Amino acid sequence: MVCIRQARVQDLLAMQNTNLWSLPENYQLKYYFYHILSWPQLLQVAEDNGKIVGYVLAKMEEESAEVHGHITSLAVARTHRKLGIASRLMEAAHKAMMEVFDAEYVSLHVRVTNKAAFHLYKDTLGYKVNDTEKKYYADGEDAYDMRKTFKYKSKLAAPAAS
Repeated sequence: MVCIRQARVQDLLAMQNTNLWSLPENYQLKYYFYHILSWPQLLQVAEDNGKIVGYVLAKMEEESAEVHGHITSLAVARTHRKLGIASRLMEAAHKAMMEVFDAEYVSLHVRVTNKAAFHLYKDTLGYKVNDTEKKYYADGEDAYDMRKTFKYKSKLAAPAAS
């Protein structure tokens, strides 16, 4: 049975390995460390019998007037796709963004040719295309800049009762 949980430092190598086998964009290990040290609540893993089979790498955007999160990377091992794991990972990251950081929305980039990911983000998770960024990826492919606005706002953001 696959469980979704917050990532730990000891998961980072397995997360990087999942990325290497699943995605064309790869990150140095120090990038994973930066994320887990800065926003530990946002990194989630999917674990199956002690093995990491998926992850979401997320952060909060710090140079913006609006409080919002950003999905850096999402990967699920090929052996575990089509099981709803990606949705569960994303929902866990969304929940942490809202509850811990009171985020207004979350953004991400997706290759314009990645129809499966686009379907997940748009149709399953409710993201909308905000813009298209030309030649966003290292290989020159364009990316959709997508956003999902959170309906939930914490009590901290609510006006005081009179």
